[in-house]
Amino acid sequence: MNRRKFLSYVGCGCCGFILNSCASAPITKRKQLKIYPEAALNNQAAQIYEKIKMKEKMSDDTKSLNQIREIGKKMENSINEYFHRSNLENPTTNFVWEYILIENKNMRNAWCMPGGKIAVYTGMLEVTKNSDGLAAVMGHEIAHAVAKHSVERASRGLLVQHGSKVIDILSGGKLSQLNRTIPGVNTVDLLKRFGIMNPFNRKQESEADYLGMIFSSLSGFDIRETRKIWERMQEFNKGNTPPEFMSTHPSAKNRIKKIDEWTNKIILEYPPINI
Repeated sequence: MNRRKFLSYVGCGCCGFILNSCASAPITKRKQLKIYPEAALNNQAAQIYEKIKMKEKMSDDTKSLNQIREIGKKMENSINEYFHRSNLENPTTNFVWEYILIENKNMRNAWCMPGGKIAVYTGMLEVTKNSDGLAAVMGHEIAHAVAKHSVERASRGLLVQHGSKVIDILSGGKLSQLNRTIPGVNTVDLLKRFGIMNPFNRKQESEADYLGMIFSSLSGFDIRETRKIWERMQEFNKGNTPPEFMSTHPSAKNRIKKIDEWTNKIILEYPPINI
């Protein structure tokens, strides 16, 4: 079989496979590729979460932990009610929500694993300042899980990994040859990082900002605090932030601009849900 025929067969097979694996992100309706099984990813996340709980020092600040849990519960209920009232499939039905507060004042971070496993670091509390600020951060992280961004990333990574092998075959091994001629540089990784994965990840981050503000508003929090959060983060990270091109996150300036564009619209279209 010549290379052209092989390419046509691979192309047809991949297109059919991809079309059958397409889905849409909730609310935004952005098209997504999901070929990685969500149940497997949730199970892996739950196992890692347990290991983190054993390895990291849990904070004894019960007041802040209770605040995190209360905010989380409000968001859980509001998300459930929103999708129920909208007659839409609820993307959190298979979630087993859990919240922890990790003692690390040098870490200004929070995250939400697939399946609703959430962690906030005590260092982030210096940035959030109040319940509206904490809701803004938690809403963003929860949005990543609700929009299945980890499933999407895992699927895209799987596709890129196998796709690069096909490209190497079709190029007669030139991609592997190029990797060998540049010591210490993996061309495929560079292509993934700067050519493919970063713009895609920035889209996810922007989507999480938008959805997070919606979830916060539905839960009764003041989303005008979101802008202040990123202003404070910008101040904390002054001089340490990489250029947007080299980062998986949008620049603080671009982030704040988008937040300003969305705020009034979200307040009007997604008012607090009375449960």
